[in-house]
Amino acid sequence: MTTSAVANEPLAYRQPEGSAPRESQSVKRPLVLPPGTDNDKFQRFIEEIASVTGSENVTVISDEAELYHDNYLDPGKAHDMFHIVYKTRLVSSAVVAPRNVPDVQSIMKICNMFEIPVWPFSIGRNVGYGGAAPRVPGSVGLDMGRHMNKVLEVNVEGAYALLEPGVTFSALHEYLVTNNLRDKLWVDVPDLGGGSIIGNTIERGVGYTPYGDHWMMHCGMEVVLPDGTLIRTGMGSLPSPDEDSSLPPHEQPPNKCWQLFNYGFGPYNDGIFSQSSLGIVVKMGMWLMVNPGGYQSYLITIPRDEDLHQAIETIRPLRVGMVLQNVPTLRHILLDAAVMGDRKSYTNEDRPLNDAELDAIAASLGLGRWNFYGALYGPEPVRVAMWQVIKASFSSIKGVKFFFPEEMPDNVVLQTRHLTLQGIPTMTELKWVDWLPNGAHLFFSPIAKVTGEDAVAQYEVTRRRSEEFGFDFIGTFIVGMREMHHIVCIVFDKKDPDSRQRAHRLIKILIDDAAARGWGEYRTHLALMDQIASTYNFNNNSMMRLNEAIKNALDPKGILAPGKNGIWPKNYDPSMYKIEI
Repeated sequence: MTTSAVANEPLAYRQPEGSAPRESQSVKRPLVLPPGTDNDKFQRFIEEIASVTGSENVTVISDEAELYHDNYLDPGKAHDMFHIVYKTRLVSSAVVAPRNVPDVQSIMKICNMFEIPVWPFSIGRNVGYGGAAPRVPGSVGLDMGRHMNKVLEVNVEGAYALLEPGVTFSALHEYLVTNNLRDKLWVDVPDLGGGSIIGNTIERGVGYTPYGDHWMMHCGMEVVLPDGTLIRTGMGSLPSPDEDSSLPPHEQPPNKCWQLFNYGFGPYNDGIFSQSSLGIVVKMGMWLMVNPGGYQSYLITIPRDEDLHQAIETIRPLRVGMVLQNVPTLRHILLDAAVMGDRKSYTNEDRPLNDAELDAIAASLGLGRWNFYGALYGPEPVRVAMWQVIKASFSSIKGVKFFFPEEMPDNVVLQTRHLTLQGIPTMTELKWVDWLPNGAHLFFSPIAKVTGEDAVAQYEVTRRRSEEFGFDFIGTFIVGMREMHHIVCIVFDKKDPDSRQRAHRLIKILIDDAAARGWGEYRTHLALMDQIASTYNFNNNSMMRLNEAIKNALDPKGILAPGKNGIWPKNYDPSMYKIEI
């Protein structure tokens, strides 16, 4: 970043010429100062922020002891709980918890005046992708979920909810249960229920019911822009007939169609606030699934590794034809095994497990080398008809077996998926991170066509590379309507520098391997954002140039989340923030 001298601050914050620097005794010095900021300027900035939010909502990160929150249930707010670089490399200087929308607007205006970057997060549980850590060390973390955690509305007739950033999947589910709405509406949930619905959605995360594409299911956003301006997207930009001129903008009653029709009139702008650094989402509408009137989950075990090709070829026509109604998953045996026990439960070998050992684990658990989880929705005649087609299709794979949850009561994964696929959040999948001691994970997430050829090629590359670096392959194919996310779970020992570095080197090589085959990642860890952005380089990086032009127009001082997803403001030198292994 171009250094901002104190003399270039707004006049109200400028030191008199020739005066000695003023050292405040009320604010601790952070472990890492924001770029272009000395301690005196930082102290004055914090005092100004505290005057808006209250000092109880400002935490200066001054002690490494504050960086040891590394549990999903007690997430770190200033660092990456599953760090692959050294712990203090990507750390916030302070964490601020706004109480409401005006606080967020004021914070952005103060950050602009002091030219101090801010990194918003909802809960801090974006594990595997960087958690709450900022891309630029010393940025101020903006804890959107601490206070702004209300379910603002659940509309049964329209089947939607209007939410603040701190509302988790578990919290919305509990709201429906408490208000006797669960028999009418379901929440789509990802593997873990503790994450923010807004945070997951704007990062384009997925769940597993028919409403599993969360970004597709959002409708209407309220956003604070980098300069503090408040906007509502889609139909929300049309004032309600009930508008009250005595109320501030964020309290104005919404247009009745805000959560019903995405697009409004003119350019559709919602997309620029997804995986971006162009605005802070303070409210979002989410469509909820209407109770389908019947439900049945199931497991199909696929016995041999070489069956992967046929399994994917079987899935594709069923998914495109919507016979497979939900977002189905095809999980490698070690993903399920890791939920049911740590590595020592299966082997004392230090090397990656071989095929014979994987087959033995599958046999001991009553599973296949690949395991397909799905669900049927609707009245019984519909479910029976769908099941007949699904069962007949998969029966072409020699040796497949079919199970309902009641037939495998001790299968933890199947019992968990039974809940997940009907929108009931759980925390059970946390267990697979404990595959290794001090377990942490890094996600490699390439996108590919739903073809057996692509699946086999991705599996071959990612498994071979994983084993080259001493890791077991753990992964799953999540099948969308016309593509599949291949989520490779790189599990490493976060307290072992060698393990962290091997994980880092592995994913960097995998990114290059994937790009060479036309596979791009849809989401990534902070440390890999620049590398992945560089692979999306059609026509001399024309998309990046467009993104940079929009960024510099909306955020000329580069205040909001600089470097996110490889988009750097004009006043930053990306080479100064290069992350080495």
